[in-house]
Amino acid sequence: MTEPWHWPEFQVELCGTMSDRERLGLPDHYLGMRVDTLLIDAHARLQHDSPQLLLSTLKSGQCTLVERIAAGNLLALGGDPRLNVDQPDMIHIPAGATEIGLSSKAVDQVLAQYGGLGLKRAWIEKECPAHTVRLEAFNIARYPVTNFEYRVFLLDTKHAELPSSWTFRRYPLERANHPVYTVSTASAVAYAHWLATRTGRRFRLPSEAEWEWAAAGPQRREFPWGNYYNVELANTAETGLFNTSPVGAFVGGESPFGVSDMAGNVEEYVSDLYAPYPGGSVIHDHLSMQNGSYHVARGGSFARFRDLARTRRRHGHNSKSATYAMGFRLAESI
Repeated sequence: MTEPWHWPEFQVELCGTMSDRERLGLPDHYLGMRVDTLLIDAHARLQHDSPQLLLSTLKSGQCTLVERIAAGNLLALGGDPRLNVDQPDMIHIPAGATEIGLSSKAVDQVLAQYGGLGLKRAWIEKECPAHTVRLEAFNIARYPVTNFEYRVFLLDTKHAELPSSWTFRRYPLERANHPVYTVSTASAVAYAHWLATRTGRRFRLPSEAEWEWAAAGPQRREFPWGNYYNVELANTAETGLFNTSPVGAFVGGESPFGVSDMAGNVEEYVSDLYAPYPGGSVIHDHLSMQNGSYHVARGGSFARFRDLARTRRRHGHNSKSATYAMGFRLAESI
């Protein structure tokens, strides 16, 4: 597709008394999205393809986004060979000094660039000031943790918290290779600890600085792929999917290091609790008012608009809205 699928504008802040449908720019009645029709047609065309051909389609930049999503959905039902619980696909991120955060002088520019999204100035000021950090080398998962992988964890540990996105707490086989979401930070940490114990490796959640370095790279990109938003490179609300997508389906949206889905799909917890950056001010917003201290989440999601997919954006969980689709990705100390 060469045009946006869902591009509403808002004149008020996207919090407060708005319903979830209003927050997504949707009317109270059912609205058939263009992408729905395209996916139905693509599933019908691809349903008899072999797993090998579906995987080839999913990875191909020559296929359309809709074809890649449909191929991934069909691959989920038969088993996605990319997923290995004990050997997740990890990408090496080199050590280095990097600047993270946003210059205070750039706040007005960001607000102007993403006008029409109901942004509050304080939400962007939370990214300030820009500052330099020194990071040791580490590994980060190519994909966020999927429903398939999380199911193995639940069966092995009898962990009590199930994702509320699993309707009636049923494992969503049709979304096996989609990111798991609606999990707590405690469950995300428990998963990393379980896998570390199971494999003898040093799995954990990434720090906030590590996440931003892996997403933005040495070029300090606004989005993982570059400095301008592209609706076909991230599963945000602009696509009109309003659902998770198979990991890796947004070919071309990878970070400079080759990490997938760092913009959109699901928000990703990091290990850090929210605190102001060095020299910055504490931002008291709806997240802190509801949660007190809270773990930062990065990357935006299928239920958030493009501003949250920016590599510098700092967010978190709010249990009062279903538009907070919280998942996670693994890091590994080396």
